[in-house]
This record gives sequence, C-alpha cells and structure tokens, in this order.
Amino acid sequence: MITRWCDQALRAGRLACAALALGLGMSVAQTSRPNLLWITAEDLGVHLGCYGDPDARTPRLDAFARDGVRYTHAFATAPVCSPARSCLITGLYATSLGTQRLRSQFPVPGNLRGFAALLREAGYYSANNVKTDYNLRDEPRFIADCWHESSSRAHWRGRKAGQPFFAVFNLMTTHQSRVSVWPHEQFEAEVGARLRPGERHDPARVHLPPYYPDTAATRQAWARYHDCVTAMDQEVGALLDQLAADGLADDTIVFFYGDNGMGLPRGKRCLWDTGLRVPLLIRIPPKFRGLAPAPPGGTTDRLVSFVDFAPTMLSLGGVPAPPQLQGVAFLGPAAGPPRAFVFGARDRVDEAFDLSRSVRDQRFLYVRNFMPHVSWMAPEGYSDAAPFRRELTRLAAAGNLNAAQRAYAGPRKPIEELYDTDADPHQIHNLATAPAHRDTLERMRQNLREWLLTTRDAGFLTEPQVWERLGPAGTPLELARDDTQYPLARLLEAADLVGRPDAVPRLQALLGDADDGMRYWAAVGLHTAGPAAESTRPALRRALTDHCAVVRVEAAAALVGLGEAPEPLRVLEIELRSTQPDVALHAARALQLLGQRAAPAWPVMREVLEQARREEPSVGDPAMYLRFSLETALGLTAQGAAR
Repeated sequence: MITRWCDQALRAGRLACAALALGLGMSVAQTSRPNLLWITAEDLGVHLGCYGDPDARTPRLDAFARDGVRYTHAFATAPVCSPARSCLITGLYATSLGTQRLRSQFPVPGNLRGFAALLREAGYYSANNVKTDYNLRDEPRFIADCWHESSSRAHWRGRKAGQPFFAVFNLMTTHQSRVSVWPHEQFEAEVGARLRPGERHDPARVHLPPYYPDTAATRQAWARYHDCVTAMDQEVGALLDQLAADGLADDTIVFFYGDNGMGLPRGKRCLWDTGLRVPLLIRIPPKFRGLAPAPPGGTTDRLVSFVDFAPTMLSLGGVPAPPQLQGVAFLGPAAGPPRAFVFGARDRVDEAFDLSRSVRDQRFLYVRNFMPHVSWMAPEGYSDAAPFRRELTRLAAAGNLNAAQRAYAGPRKPIEELYDTDADPHQIHNLATAPAHRDTLERMRQNLREWLLTTRDAGFLTEPQVWERLGPAGTPLELARDDTQYPLARLLEAADLVGRPDAVPRLQALLGDADDGMRYWAAVGLHTAGPAAESTRPALRRALTDHCAVVRVEAAAALVGLGEAPEPLRVLEIELRSTQPDVALHAARALQLLGQRAAPAWPVMREVLEQARREEPSVGDPAMYLRFSLETALGLTAQGAAR
C-alpha cells in the first residue's frame, strides 16, 4: 500500500512541477515562488518575551514577532527530538512509521521521500545546517535525496543565481545538554561567556512555575535555561541579519520554532504543554502578505501540529502534497480547514521504556498512560546527570514535594489525565475523575482512540516483537496496517487493562493468549498489579518459559516483585546476556527498576556493563543505553556510590 502511495505521489509531483514551469513559460528557477527559511531551536518552550515570559530577554525574536505572526497553539507530535523530526521531514506521524522510539533505526519504505526532496525536485535549492536525526534506518540515502547539502557549511548562499531556496538552520544552544547536563564550567565557557552581564539571569530574581520546588538548584537551572534562550536569540538575529544583507528578506518566508518542549524536568519527554507546546513565529514579507493569517504583529490560535509542516511547505512552494501525508497545510494555496485536535506520543527514550498518548483541543488536554506504574521522572542516565534532576529525586524520596510537584516526580502516573488549559495553564489539576468533566473526558478518550486506530499506531508491540514480525523486507508501517500480524484493536484492549485494580483475572487469562503481544501486555499488567497479582504466581512461573523474550522479562520482574527468587532472576540474567540488544535492554531496565531486589544479579550486571562499555564505540546507541541502565542500577553514576 505505501509503495503504491509513494509511486503515485512521485509521479503526481513531477507532472505538476513540469506543468507549472511550462504553463508559466519560464524555468522553475525563474518563478516568483518564495524562498523558505526554517530556524529551529532545540528543546525550547514558549519562553520568549513575545509569549509573555517574565524572565525572557529575547529582543530579536520579539521584534521578529512584531513583523510576523505568532502562533499560540503550535505543538510537536513527540516530546523528544528524533521522533518529532521523523514526523517533520516525512509528514507522517512517527507512530505510523514505527519511528516513535528514540533512535530505534527501524526501516521505512525505500521510496518514501521527505518533503524537502519534493521541493528540491521542483527547483528549490535545499540546504540543511546541520542536524538531521530523522530516526530512520537508511538515513544517509534519505538525507542525500532531500538536500543539496546537509552539513555545518550548508547555506542558502550555495544556490544558483535566482534559484529559490529552502534552508534549515538548527540552533543547539537551548538543547538539554547546555541547559542542564553540561558541568558549570563548560556552560560558562561555551554559553555564559557569550552574554554581557546585563543579559545574564539572576537566580534570585527568576519567576518559578508552580510545578517546581523553590530551591537554589531550581533557581539556578531556570536562570541557566533563560541564559541559553538569550544566547539563542542572538543567533537568530545573526541569521536574520545575513538574510537582510543578502537582499533576500523581502523574498523569504521565515519560520522560527522549537523542536519540542524545554530541556528541563517536566518539559522534554512529557506530554503536558511543557513537553509538546512550542513557539512558532512566521514572518511573511509584503509581496506574499496575502498568505498571512493575521497582519504583522498579530496572532492566531489555530491548532498546528508538526505533521502539518510538510504539506504547508509544499503548499507554499507550489508543489502538490503526496496523498499519504497525514497533516493539513495551514498556509499557502493548498491550506485546509483548521484542525480540531493535535496528538502526541511518548515512547522509549534512551533506556527508559514508557508508552503514553495525548490529544489536545483548544482548551482541554487528555493524556492516556498505558504504563502508569512508571514515573514521569523514572531514572534516565542522561537526564540524571543534571543536578536539578538529582535534587528532585532526593526531595521526592524524602516526601518534600507538594501535589503539583509530585505529579512529575512521584512514583506512578494516573491512568488518565485531563486538564483545562485555560483555567490551569500549567496543567497541575487533573480533572479526569471530576464528575463535571465526564462528558469532556469521554469525548477526548474517543478522539484519541479513533486517532490510534485510524493512523495505525505501531507502538503497541515492543521493539523485539516488531523486529521478529517484520521479516527480511518489511517495515513497521506496513506491519501496523496488517491486522492479522498486528491486531491493534485487541492490543489496545489488553494495554487498557494495565493499572486497573479489577483487571487481574482478565490479565491472567490473556497470559495464555496465542498472540505474544497480548501476553506481553498481560505480563506488564500483572507486574504493575504488585501484591494484587499474588494468585497469578503459577501463571507467571509458566510464562518464564514463554517463547517471547519480553514476556519472559516482564513475568520474571513481576515474580521478583512478589518476593520470588532465584529462578526469575536467573531468567533476567539470561536475557541480559542476549545477543539481541533490544532484549538485553528490556532485561537491564527491569533489573534496574527492581533496585535492591536485584542484588543477586549484580555480578552478571557488572559483567554485561563492562562488555557494553567495550562495545559502545563500535555498536553505538544500543550499547550506550545498556550502559546508562546498568551504571545507574549499580550506583556507578553521580547519583550514588558504587555497590
């Protein structure tokens, strides 16, 4: 199906571009189409002066907003970079492509193309400076198709005279690494030193959001984030100055946006607005002013999702959108009606397994957590390098956080979350159990379910299970559309039982299902149930020999949680030594979250950790994620002394 879609789209695009050039009696390079420029800032929430942030010092972006249009309801489709970028470049949800897990490297159909390739084919010069991170297995081929140049030197200045361009500049200054992970000395040398004293933020004077405790570490982190935003603002100004100096400002539509929420706790990786809502400013020069949704300095509250960016850029460039695109253009001749909802997805990030989905309209945000036993602030090797994260962990363990702060840092998540974003802009009052909002809850539930089924969300099997079912030439997109291989409605029913106190009998029955996807969710549910699953011990013991590795892992973790050893720990040790990196990571994470109960397995964990360290230079991300998990489990990070 996808192959046919892609072939039809390519033929339609080529014919339309040829017709455009012939019909106007001129070459594509001589048409009056706008240049298109993206300036993307990493890990940036709506913390700019033009969005009302009291701590922002962003004069260049504030001036840019006065010349353009400010979007108040723009959202990423994922709260972390590579799944969001996968959606941006393809115009398909990462959950449909199977690229929703961080750097999972699943294949996509070989003839699926990025929208930049279609602009390039239509005569645009395409330049990407410099990040790609599209989360695709054959990324070099994909990049070569999209971009004339993708490097730190890529610039619109590489085009031919008179040729329209699409250029992307990705600014790293607000990335989580700079904001919270780098040591103080490195931050000061590479970011702080670029700012004058009057541009720095005094931790004692910043305005903390209510979901943070008021501590010295919190204030330092919030001030540092805003220092990064100020430095990024200057970088944006330098690019805009280059555009003006080249005499191109009047011919170029400029987008400025963040690639996901802020790189601080409760931002990136979460499905609240702090993780998904991004700034979006678009400046449309006078000659194209008819395309603008508001006059200069105006705003629009139209809901915009990252899945809408690809069709919008094609619309502005005069290129027909391929029929498989899942978004709606919001500018240009092909602009469609405003959408009623935007959707978000949280899945595995590094070594941290999770699965949550969200739907938001103009007012309400609904989040469905399919792994409610996992904290929003579950251990993460990379994030926990930040002093602020470690302090939150300590405060949570000591019971020194209020209800708003525990929603992020507490040990569990609610199964459902519902927020009135007008009355509660920080989303700290969960209305999911409020009788007055029962109709809203049901409406949002139903819309999320329809989206999951219609877009064929590929996230309800684990990575090892997906790899096993793909075969030698399949892709997750095709797999998810095969209801025999991927019975999504049934998988959703099984996942829906996780965390429900009355579901243990049904979960035990599903542990004997013919489909290992159902058995996996049954094992997760029984693991989550804790002591309530006491009666299911015999079924869990039988599952230790299940033919599916992730079922064995979850059953073993459930039994260790019920106090059984050593057989379940031996199963986890065996899976930890698996030659399949995805299986080994499942086992490592289970052992990590078991804490002291996994102590008899520490020698094997140390052995596998040393192997991962040796292999990381050649193996890359899979070995790094295994290292993150095992180092934390063994207390070999900044969070504790070595065991």
